[in-house]
Amino acid sequence: MEKQQLEQIAKMIVNASYVVHKEMGPGLLESVYELCLIEELKRNNLKVRNQVSIPLSYKGVELSKDFRIDILVENEIIIELKAVDILLPVHKAQIISYLKLANKQLGFLINFNVPIIKQGIQRVVNNY
Repeated sequence: MEKQQLEQIAKMIVNASYVVHKEMGPGLLESVYELCLIEELKRNNLKVRNQVSIPLSYKGVELSKDFRIDILVENEIIIELKAVDILLPVHKAQIISYLKLANKQLGFLINFNVPIIKQGIQRVVNNY
């Protein structure tokens, strides 16, 4: 996918996050925001899958462990959702690892437990 297309989808993801946060507010469970964001993204005619398995490979051998991406948009952009008081460095490390393991270039770490959603959105890239 071309960067221009990725950027257009990225804007749609950010806008959808604003809509969900405005409608639902902070303080709910991560699973609630996941379902609401999926619905909002689908309303924008985006292809969305949730809880997508990523197999763990080590030195070319697939091991018996899968990671789960919260939301994958258009098979290109990973969204990792949180509903926590404070984002920790491990949360960013998690999405960076997912981007590498899934061989994706762009992702968002979104924490819905903030007063203003702009404070909760982090864009994360991998070889972009």
